[in-house]
Amino acid sequence: MAHEKEAFEGVEWRIRVADGSSEVPVPDIGLARKFWLRTKGLISCLGLNVRMFLKKAWDVGANDPRKVIHCFKVGLALTLVSLFYFMRPLYDGVGGNAIWALMTVVLVFEPNVGATLYKCLNRMFATFLAGFLALGVHWIASRSGDRFEPFVVGASVFLLASMATFSRFIPSVKSLFDYGAMVFILTFSFVAVSGYRVEKLFDFAHQRISTIFIGTSLCILVIILVCPIWCGQELHGLTVSNMDKLAHSLQGCVTQYFTNINGDDKKMLGYKCVLSSKASEDSMANFARWEPSHGRFNFRHPWKQYQKIGASMRSCAYSIEALNSCINKENKAAESIKKHFSTSCLKVSSSSSSAIRELAQTVKEMKKSPTVFMFIGEMNKAVEELQNDLKSLSQLLDLSTTAENKEYETPLLEATGSVPFMEIVPVVTLAFILIEIAVRTEALVGSVEELAKLADFATHDGNSKKSEMKDKIVPNEEKPEGTLEALQSV
Repeated sequence: MAHEKEAFEGVEWRIRVADGSSEVPVPDIGLARKFWLRTKGLISCLGLNVRMFLKKAWDVGANDPRKVIHCFKVGLALTLVSLFYFMRPLYDGVGGNAIWALMTVVLVFEPNVGATLYKCLNRMFATFLAGFLALGVHWIASRSGDRFEPFVVGASVFLLASMATFSRFIPSVKSLFDYGAMVFILTFSFVAVSGYRVEKLFDFAHQRISTIFIGTSLCILVIILVCPIWCGQELHGLTVSNMDKLAHSLQGCVTQYFTNINGDDKKMLGYKCVLSSKASEDSMANFARWEPSHGRFNFRHPWKQYQKIGASMRSCAYSIEALNSCINKENKAAESIKKHFSTSCLKVSSSSSSAIRELAQTVKEMKKSPTVFMFIGEMNKAVEELQNDLKSLSQLLDLSTTAENKEYETPLLEATGSVPFMEIVPVVTLAFILIEIAVRTEALVGSVEELAKLADFATHDGNSKKSEMKDKIVPNEEKPEGTLEALQSV
């Protein structure tokens, strides 16, 4: 029987159709089984998405633990403010308006100290000023009679809200008090209009101002006392990092072009980070001005000078971008021409990048560098050699066009005469760009020296002295010519 059963299970059932062929019948799956399979697939897909989300969240926290700390700080501030609800004496002091303190914490708490102080101080001053003016308007309107009271309130809201809105278009006001102007409009309109229906307007305004003051004070205490993140230090570190990236990009591009040795592409493209950092620098510099003295930075530290340094770095970065575009052109330069310029071009790039690295070290340590001028002098000499190579190439090109000048034939002249003009352009363009980079590097040195003067950087021996800085980085006779002058000379 077992043998027959095994034989029976091995039989394959087929159905013969009208055209004479046969098909294997597919067993019908029940609705319950179909529902279970689909549900199982949805659960598996949901579990996979949740696992991927948790992995990304872990990576975010692992890459920058300060974000996790910021989350805990927000929770701590909200918990402290909530005590005004939980504790009866505190609740009786502020009434049911403690919710305004919670709203204040949510609206003004930022990851760094400068941004939080900017919002807190703006909110406190704007709320106080708006409440004071709203009470004054209410006092005037209440004595003008029931007939004219709405017109007085409406006119005051129209006038002050329009003026405050216009002030947000003024650059100096916008950079420092944009958030305060917005809070002023909101608070004044709210209190002034509410005074038309609320009988005890003074108590109403007093409670609002008190709760906002409580919320902002707690935010300031938490953001400063618990693992503070200073905008000034962030801006300082960003400036140093951008200088290092600029130096790596400059030297890497030129070295790879003339030596055909592939470098680290990530470092070579570091100049792009410099180009895209303007918004961050401006924001950090603006917020850093609100921060108290911390670490090596005094309250009146010249944060605006960092913006000027950033502008000088972007000027160099734009030239490096043009340099990189010139290197990656489809028209390749002749090897003989590249060999003619390789020594001087490599010297210019090496000395320029060394000077920029030295500037980065100067800013990082906040000490005046004793060697930066030596690198600038080497850069100027290398630029002079490069200009001489350009002039010699120009003379050789003139000689190569005259077939009769056989007596001037040299190996370089013969090679130049046999090279198409389009194979010369890339190297010559690269040389002019390097000259321009050298000029802009000097401007960057000047910006850093101005920062050292304003911030009173320590000297190399460790003493902090107020000293007269040099008006010019190098003498006029040693300064390299800019691109236009170099073009005219060639």
